[in-house]
Amino acid sequence: MSPNPRKALRPRPARRRVILFNKPYGCLSQFTDKGTGGTAEGARATLSDFIDIADVYPAGRLDRDSEGLLVLTNDGKLQAQIASPKFKRPKTYLAQVEGAPAPDQIAALAAGVTLKDGPTRPAEAQLIPAPSLWERDPPVRYRKTVPDAWVEITLTEGRNRQVRRMCAAVGLPCLRLVRWRVGDWTLDGLAPGSWREL
Repeated sequence: MSPNPRKALRPRPARRRVILFNKPYGCLSQFTDKGTGGTAEGARATLSDFIDIADVYPAGRLDRDSEGLLVLTNDGKLQAQIASPKFKRPKTYLAQVEGAPAPDQIAALAAGVTLKDGPTRPAEAQLIPAPSLWERDPPVRYRKTVPDAWVEITLTEGRNRQVRRMCAAVGLPCLRLVRWRVGDWTLDGLAPGSWREL
């Protein structure tokens, strides 16, 4: 079998760059807004509003309404290792959910939930105290009559909107979602919209 010509033309970068970025709420996980979601005030926020480095690309995605750690790199192999579920790189999320989670709901998240695209892998899930995070802009909308709580979930896969769908499947709608960790990298010391290079 002949080698993939596209792979052969893609040399490894002379200097690998890895950027840790705290993606704010409302920012797209891409450098340009190719969609139709622009507002009367202008296009949606993108990575180019915060990061001015050429030839780095997101390793995986975070939804526009999710916040937290996004890893960018110029190394295609590393990008694949982070983004592809086959490498099972753990990613930890802090989810603010509506309701008071019962032990069986947490156990269901940990055991794996059956979604429309099939069952999820087992995960680590636990109730945690409210973390010390920045204020979200816009703020989360609360209902005075409904309690809320925080759950920490660690996955080794990354389906579209997976944490939100898992929480909804066990009866805990997600109010706010922050990715805190990817592998050994965390958001420690990174304010929303800021980044650092490893």
